[in-house]
Amino acid sequence: MKKFTLLTLVFTLVCSYSFSQQEKGIIGYNNWLNPWTEFKPNKVEYGKPTQILSGDITKDTKLYKRDIYLLLGDVFVTDSTTLTIEPGTVIIGDFKTKGSLTISKDSKIIADGTHTDPIIFTSSRSVKKPGDWGGIFILGDAPTSKFGNEASLNYGLRPSDFESISYGGENIESDSGIFRYVRIEYAGKRTKSYGYFNALTLAGVGQQTIVENIMVSYCEGNSFNVLGGNVILERLISYKSNNNDYEFNYGTQCNLINSLAIRSPYVSGSDVSRCIMVNAYEDIEDADLTKKQTNVEAENLTLINLSSDLENDIKIGLVNEAIYVGNDTSFSIDKSVISGFNPAVIFDSKIKINNENLNKISFTRTYFNNCKGNIFRKGFSNNDDLESWYGSRAFDNVYSKGPDSETFIDSHNSKRPDFRLRINRIIASNDLIDDDDD
Repeated sequence: MKKFTLLTLVFTLVCSYSFSQQEKGIIGYNNWLNPWTEFKPNKVEYGKPTQILSGDITKDTKLYKRDIYLLLGDVFVTDSTTLTIEPGTVIIGDFKTKGSLTISKDSKIIADGTHTDPIIFTSSRSVKKPGDWGGIFILGDAPTSKFGNEASLNYGLRPSDFESISYGGENIESDSGIFRYVRIEYAGKRTKSYGYFNALTLAGVGQQTIVENIMVSYCEGNSFNVLGGNVILERLISYKSNNNDYEFNYGTQCNLINSLAIRSPYVSGSDVSRCIMVNAYEDIEDADLTKKQTNVEAENLTLINLSSDLENDIKIGLVNEAIYVGNDTSFSIDKSVISGFNPAVIFDSKIKINNENLNKISFTRTYFNNCKGNIFRKGFSNNDDLESWYGSRAFDNVYSKGPDSETFIDSHNSKRPDFRLRINRIIASNDLIDDDDD
């Protein structure tokens, strides 16, 4: 009886201890990166293609794990068609034709992998490099902030019908399918006229679309690019992208939850790149300012810059800000970790520092670690007003100067890293369930 009582007491104390933890950064009682992610994709041999995907897919089609598919040129799923991809299926983007996949508006993709059998999009080359192939576009008919609400992709794609690259509409609940437990490797081809492709572009995607557990690694363009729409993104990973990890534009209404961006100063492109880029428009002349402008609500993010010598990398200009907030946007981040940037956040120079704008840009319960400056305004050398505002106790932000080895559980494990926050050897977690069963 005494032994049972003691065990009950210990269990109660452990549970109480767990729930009293600081719940900052990515969370989960178990490391939800395992086992479906891959941090060394260049070491994996996926085999040779046995089937070819090309042109338009105009009838319901299923891809099977038993085959390996070659994405040849620009492939479009059109005519209200559903493309279903079995868990464990490998799709290889062709290097010579810079393969890409577009799920047109009113069509769907059901790519529902599992944590033990993810769906993989990767390069056709034996020695893989960022930008080896194009990327994936999922288009819906949810609203954008552009005049007329509809827009079209501008990446030099060659559809048989212009409608295949149009997006946007009035349907907030737009359903483009399921994209879950998917890895996208070495995407982001460069074009002369249109810049870089992105690994995954969500354009006008609505609330009924499921986008969860996606890993993008070694992309030459943006890892995730969201153009308009109303979408919830959960448990996403961007690993060593050359460009931005998450970019939002054209009136996006987005919740970004429990997600991760891992940057390296040694693989970034020549342009300034960030973990998060929040814009309202490219050209204000194209924006309908009477509509909802871009609003991103982020929670439990970990944004980390992995550097072997952070002080020197900052000194020689290899490290940028983690987050850039553009004019006419709203952005909030809560219970997150921002570690190793210069500075943590930059506001666009056009943002006036007043109550209206400060109420639209919120940083709460966030852990700023090893950043050379925290929240700045572009082009302004004196940012004491912003530092003082967000540093007040009302926002409950934390500022630290700790090495990665003491900040994260196991961030330098090359095979199975763990980027959950370690505070006084306590894992940041908000649940006591096994996330692998999600």
